[in-house]
Amino acid sequence: MPAVTVRNLSLEVHRALKLRAAHNARSTEAEIRVILEEAVTPKTRLRIGSELAAFGKLYGGIELNHKRDLNSIEPAEFE
Repeated sequence: MPAVTVRNLSLEVHRALKLRAAHNARSTEAEIRVILEEAVTPKTRLRIGSELAAFGKLYGGIELNHKRDLNSIEPAEFE
């Protein structure tokens, strides 16, 4: 798993991290991971399934009269 070292952290920032970690019942390292994950993860993610369902609802939907083929599939052969 990748690791990151942060050098030259001010004493105030280090204390604030330790305090925040204690407040959230986590280790300082775990708290830093949470902060970094929140910083790089988008607040709203585009979820394609939800978007397609909303699009279908907006335009009246569509009925698919398709039944799933339950027969087993033969594996491909490469020679």
